[in-house]
Amino acid sequence: MTAVEICLDDLAGVRIAEEEGADRIELCAALAEGGITPSIGTVAAALRMATSIGIQVLVRQRPGDFVYDEDELQAMVDDIHSMRALPNPAGVVLGFVIGALRADGRINVDATRRLVAACGDAPVTFHKAFDQLADHAEGLEQLVALGVSRVLTSAGAPTVLEGADDLARLVELAGDRIRILAGGGVRPANVTEVLERTGVREVHLRAQHAVPSAAAAAGTPTAYDAGTREVTSAEVVRSVVSAVRGAAEGRDA
Repeated sequence: MTAVEICLDDLAGVRIAEEEGADRIELCAALAEGGITPSIGTVAAALRMATSIGIQVLVRQRPGDFVYDEDELQAMVDDIHSMRALPNPAGVVLGFVIGALRADGRINVDATRRLVAACGDAPVTFHKAFDQLADHAEGLEQLVALGVSRVLTSAGAPTVLEGADDLARLVELAGDRIRILAGGGVRPANVTEVLERTGVREVHLRAQHAVPSAAAAAGTPTAYDAGTREVTSAEVVRSVVSAVRGAAEGRDA
């Protein structure tokens, strides 16, 4: 079965993703800046809301590069410990999305090992910092050795379709040791082609659209209000889930 993961930073999106049949969410804050760690209150709320959908929490201390100093790394370790201690009423799968690089553009193995250790038995995704590596094969082997569950990647290309051939090679190299989560330009209209060309069995996308902000809708915008905000689109989630399930049925027929 192919899994659909929806990246979101709005709490309403948690219910939308679950109701429309997504398998997991990646919960973030500040997606407009590439995503950072959501507040512990946001994670607690998502765990209260979810009844079956898996929740992967992005742990990224700040925007910018992925080269962290000791204080930043310890803050991320502490965030993971705090989130793992939260109540999880429905017992949904709670995992974490992490990544750390060295200044020379290779995986910071020691830092990643510390983050993975903090996650305990929770599933771990190494995020798209992977795409910055010069040697993806080497990086994949390092992540396998570190016990990472999956890697989110477009194989270094701007989109998954542009990186389709390299993604297919990563899928072959990964085998059943680590899962390749294809992310970058995945849309309902192209997800079937992505699956066919790469062989991936997990896809990741933002499913957001712009809606008027509450202040703008009331005619009282402020200096802090851009007039719109991005929220998860039920239609986009529904469409990509339908396309993925249809592709799976076609393979099994």
